[in-house]
Amino acid sequence: MSASRQAVRQGLRRGWTEFVQSLRSPQDQGFYLFLGVITLAVLWFNRDNEVGDTGLLYPTFALPSILGGLLTFGLVIGPGYSLAMEREDGTLLRHKALPHGMEGYVTGQLTLQSLTLLPSLLVVLVPSMLLFDGVVPGGAGSWLAVLGLIALGVLATMPWGMVLGSVVPGVQKMGTWGMLPVLLITAISGIVVPIQAMWGWVQAVAQVFPVYWLGLGLRSAFLPPEAVTGELGDSWRTGPMLLVLGAWTVAGLVVAPRVLRRMARRQSGSTVEAARETALQWVR
Repeated sequence: MSASRQAVRQGLRRGWTEFVQSLRSPQDQGFYLFLGVITLAVLWFNRDNEVGDTGLLYPTFALPSILGGLLTFGLVIGPGYSLAMEREDGTLLRHKALPHGMEGYVTGQLTLQSLTLLPSLLVVLVPSMLLFDGVVPGGAGSWLAVLGLIALGVLATMPWGMVLGSVVPGVQKMGTWGMLPVLLITAISGIVVPIQAMWGWVQAVAQVFPVYWLGLGLRSAFLPPEAVTGELGDSWRTGPMLLVLGAWTVAGLVVAPRVLRRMARRQSGSTVEAARETALQWVR
């Protein structure tokens, strides 16, 4: 077996192991519970509200958008935090010293973050299916569309999380460099409030990013055809949606490896020690 293939296999194993440990972690269990309770509370307290002229109740209309927002947020912030943290604690430097170590590291991160997405979505989707009517996609074709869109969403967003974790000065800066911008983009992308309620220029900005288009695609898979009247232009715009998500995917797959290689070349014992000293000063 080649060294590269062995590194990939070890990365897959590492990602799976860390995912299992995450499921057993009280801290991560508390996060999933908090995420589910907050989301379900928003849907529950708006369960009798109709959205515009669609005739749909808020939980039915908003659930697919919320799933798209959770996917985007988790796959940008999750890898970003992990990479920034492991730059500082020396994990990345240890991988760099191994043959094909960076291949194994990236494989592990991709595996971990992709698997971590599952409980984040299921903790919202499964209770919603039990609590609210009309939130389940109709037919196998719709479920296949949902799975395809999730896969495309992973490809369109996760590489940018790796880029973010590579360029952020330190894990303490993730809130301002990563979390705040992602929250702002999500807020204007029609995830909680229909995008038509935004100013025209805000709508234009939102449509540059993949969050809006992923939410639109999931709504097209979850909702009945007549719900299209609640969208911009009374259309699901499937072609533009695939084009934008595809463009973000291609750009991410081109940019992320280059940024990661550049970041790895700069990793050394002195940079790790400097990062630790900065973290200690932050704590003090």
